[in-house]
Amino acid sequence: MFGAEKGTGDRLDGKKLHIGVVQARFNESITNALWEACRTALLDLGVQDKHIRHVLVPGALEVPVALQALAEQDEYDALIALGCIIRGETYHFELVANESGAGVSRVALDYHLPVANAILTTENLEQAIARQTEKGRDAAHVAVEMANLLDALS
Repeated sequence: MFGAEKGTGDRLDGKKLHIGVVQARFNESITNALWEACRTALLDLGVQDKHIRHVLVPGALEVPVALQALAEQDEYDALIALGCIIRGETYHFELVANESGAGVSRVALDYHLPVANAILTTENLEQAIARQTEKGRDAAHVAVEMANLLDALS
């Protein structure tokens, strides 16, 4: 049996990390709030501003290809996906939510690189607003913790 895992405290040190963030512009008021919360949390965790790369794409379906382009540069310890998909009256919501989520996961697995997925999928604007700050902050914590964990496991 393996020893007990250390607490997350040592895994939340971002001082040496390089983080790439891909933000969808669609539902921009929400994704801008996600970005601001994420950036603030990354800085609070010690990630240097100059080591945060912020890339904008049109929508959630374009996020995975930009993540892939960043992953191929082999410069980042973790990536973060930011977006917001709000249910409408058509099947398009399911298509965008499923395909963007699958694409984000595929990049993480294909490149053995942590990707924090903060692409919100909500029923309405009010739900998105209620989650924008917390989920942006959560994405930063996940990215830093997983980058440090994978480094420790290798």
